[in-house]
Amino acid sequence: MPRFDGTPAHGMPRVRGGHPEQRESGGGWGELRGQAEGTTGTALPRQRQAPPGGPRQDYVSAFDEGGDVPGGRGASAGEDPYASVTQWDARPPAGTDHGGQPVRKGGKGKAFTGIAAAAVTTVLAVVVTGQVTDRGEDTSVGAQSAPGTGRGVHDAASRGEGRPTPSTPPIVPLTYEQKMGEKYALAPGLDGSGKFDAIPGIDKAPGKGQKFTYRVDVEQGLGLDGELFAQAVYKTLNDERSWAHGGGRTFERIHSGEPDFVITLASPGTTADWCAKSGLDTTEDNVSCDSASTERVMINAYRWAQGSKTYGDEIHAYRQMLINHEVGHRLGFHHVTCDKDGDLAPVMQQQTKFLDHDGVSCRPNPWAYPKS
Repeated sequence: MPRFDGTPAHGMPRVRGGHPEQRESGGGWGELRGQAEGTTGTALPRQRQAPPGGPRQDYVSAFDEGGDVPGGRGASAGEDPYASVTQWDARPPAGTDHGGQPVRKGGKGKAFTGIAAAAVTTVLAVVVTGQVTDRGEDTSVGAQSAPGTGRGVHDAASRGEGRPTPSTPPIVPLTYEQKMGEKYALAPGLDGSGKFDAIPGIDKAPGKGQKFTYRVDVEQGLGLDGELFAQAVYKTLNDERSWAHGGGRTFERIHSGEPDFVITLASPGTTADWCAKSGLDTTEDNVSCDSASTERVMINAYRWAQGSKTYGDEIHAYRQMLINHEVGHRLGFHHVTCDKDGDLAPVMQQQTKFLDHDGVSCRPNPWAYPKS
């Protein structure tokens, strides 16, 4: 396999002594790649001229088989040892010298023939090497990029050039309604740490009625969106259909100071602990409560995350009902039920547990004033 630096591969015939080829006038050796004869570029070494007085005897003897052999002879008189090796017609017939004398096989003529064959073979190797390079054939050497020549044809980066880069669609955050419409994983028997984090920030009361301040606490380790819970409390309580109806009340969320109550999102176990402080049992049906003897209105995180059978997939409406029902207790309202079959259940009905009672079927309803 030829090497691309111009050096013949192992086993390729070489010119005696490694001398470069002699270029003949008239373009006999062709043109250099990308460079015509006579143009500027890297000059090829020129052949030495014969020394004055004729060639040195040691050069002549090197090509005369008999020079160092007893009985051998030097160049014949008048014979030009530097004659072109391509002048085949000037050679004497095989087996004779210029004087018609017989010569042994393997003499000067054979040496000149070997030199010419080696020179031609070397030129062919160089030409073939250039053709392989032009075609860009994949060889063990050609597949690698030479320094400063850029990437090879099999470079991984070159395969992607020119191809359109697939665009990644932007991630659009879920809206409040979308988040409130999803259920979230949470075990019904989860018993949390009992430690709370207050959701930072303030939501100013929007109305001019009686103002109630509250703080939102979320138990650590629930894995639920506390900001979403705080947003839902504020939106729900200040809705015209809620306890803010008619401008009679308004609700403001604070982060520090002394609130009127603390709406707390807690695990079922922690909810039960705080409700028990007010004599309430929430372990049956896994419900929420207003722990009236404490500052906390407890929202059971399991119900917040999973809802109830009475509301099915209407998880958004169920969460609104949870907030309005438990805050309603804090405001002094007690349990009631619907009186007529097909009516909306009052928000103070225990809708997590039932919608139907005493043969009356009620419809789910999250609002204190649903017709507003």
